[in-house]
Amino acid sequence: MTEALTKTDLQGALPLVASGKVRDLYEIDDKTLLFVATDRISAYDVIMENGVPNKGVLLTLCTKTWFKILSDAIPSLRTHFLTLDLPPQIPDSLRPVLQNRSMQVRKLRILPIEAIVRGYITGSAWKEYQKSGTVHGIPIPAGLQESEAFPDGPIYTPSTKAEQGEHDENIHPDQAVAIVGEQYAAKIAELAVQLYKVAHAYALERGVIIADTKFEFGADLETGEVVLADEVLTPDSSRFWPRDSYTIGRGQASFDKQFLRDWLVKEGLKGKEGVRMSEEVAKVTAAKYREAWEKITGGN
Repeated sequence: MTEALTKTDLQGALPLVASGKVRDLYEIDDKTLLFVATDRISAYDVIMENGVPNKGVLLTLCTKTWFKILSDAIPSLRTHFLTLDLPPQIPDSLRPVLQNRSMQVRKLRILPIEAIVRGYITGSAWKEYQKSGTVHGIPIPAGLQESEAFPDGPIYTPSTKAEQGEHDENIHPDQAVAIVGEQYAAKIAELAVQLYKVAHAYALERGVIIADTKFEFGADLETGEVVLADEVLTPDSSRFWPRDSYTIGRGQASFDKQFLRDWLVKEGLKGKEGVRMSEEVAKVTAAKYREAWEKITGGN
């Protein structure tokens, strides 16, 4: 396998602003950032010691494609994406490594909630429903089976945005209002569901069910408008199921990091720091990410 890029070093070309689970953010100027997607991978809020080769390139190209699909479908949509071109400050020696895993984006005030939209009941939502008949505290009709579509359509189920090393917390939409304010909360809820519906229909035609996904939004520092930010609809931020094997009443095969999560649980490593994936796990995860990308985007 090719070497995974788990750390970036721009040799002082741009100042590092922040380093997240996957992305390193550098400042180009007072209005523009460079988002660099590494090959780091996290599961259960813990970053693995080794990465998944080329994952960052796939995430970036997938995000760029989705921004276009969503903007074409929703002309009023604003995104933070500017270009995949590298800024002139980047030395020639680093360009081959950084090209197609980096995007120039508008600097925003990121709103501190994860805008999760669920079309199907699975994962933590299924666990909560079995216990209490609710999802993020929202009452859900009785009698749903695992992996079933929500009967009244997709639901908005936000979570807090935890600092690195801490866990996001599922919250009721009313709590999101308290965190970001009524004006932003209402817009985020409406836009997140609209984006999910567009993406779900697009992917379904290509043989992929988007079971759930999370969006992040920022506020434009000058206009206050809500802007779609970060990555969108990647295997890192979404649950993708193959349409042809989808069956209600059980868990589904998936094109995302579920294979890694299952391996961690099986090996008793869930939530533990300092875990190194086996080469097989890294390889299979890379193949699943690539398959999702090729099915949805045609590999462009």
